[in-house]
Amino acid sequence: MITATKGLRVRRAAAVAVTTGAMLATGALTAAPAQAVTAPTITAKGGFLMNSATGTTLFAKSADTKRLTASTTKIMTAKVVLSQSNLNLDTKVTIKKAVSDYMVAKGYPSSAHLIVGDKVTVRQLLYGMMLPSGCDAAMALADKFGTGTTVNARVKSFIGKMNTMAKNLGMTNTHFDSFDGISNGSNYSTPRDLTKLARSAMKSTTFKTVVKTKSYTAKTITSSGSTRTMAAWTNTNTLLGWNGTLGIKTGSGTEAKYCLVFAATLNGESVMGTVMTAPSATDRTADVKKLINYGYARIS
Repeated sequence: MITATKGLRVRRAAAVAVTTGAMLATGALTAAPAQAVTAPTITAKGGFLMNSATGTTLFAKSADTKRLTASTTKIMTAKVVLSQSNLNLDTKVTIKKAVSDYMVAKGYPSSAHLIVGDKVTVRQLLYGMMLPSGCDAAMALADKFGTGTTVNARVKSFIGKMNTMAKNLGMTNTHFDSFDGISNGSNYSTPRDLTKLARSAMKSTTFKTVVKTKSYTAKTITSSGSTRTMAAWTNTNTLLGWNGTLGIKTGSGTEAKYCLVFAATLNGESVMGTVMTAPSATDRTADVKKLINYGYARIS
């Protein structure tokens, strides 16, 4: 009996081996499904991540809750500027005293240290706004591309263009009341909306080039006609270059805490997202790293 049972077991084992071999040979045996990737825990109060190639959502945490945007607002300022018809990036803009007055009135926020009377190109202003997060550069652009007979009217007109663009992009939980994120009481967006904006903005070659630049030195023309070499503008986004990170914009403030809209591409896999209201700059960086790694794992 024992021998017979042993023989039966051997024959069964051989049959399984033969069947498995045949299936392997024909490719009929499918691989076991990959283990599910665990969604990360982030410190930021709001977060969103998408596959930027397809727009598919990969992660969401309070993704539609309105929050202060801080300097991530400047993504929209750049988007509106770059959407102007017949835009000449080499057009020179003279820095007005109104820009300096604004910076003083706001208590010297983040600055590109532009000098009144200097002529600065639109391209240089984009770098000055997006790298050191210059509120002075943002105001100069809003004044240049708004319409009206006074600086205030032009700035108001430009902010109107920002809100029209938000509506056109389907940013249903967004409103801007400033060109630089220094809120006047009604400047807000959501992680999902800011990621939508980023996806649209990154279609511009100029925008993409600016936001991935770590450092930029501008040469401006002084009021006397000589050339001024500005101190280098350093990008506030310390994640640039890490694991394929290409941008996009940091934001921080007393109430807004720490925000970052980001994009990264590695081995043909592209992710894009936003974290809002992280408790510290260190936490913000850790959150984004987790989301980028998670996104790559989800796509692969």
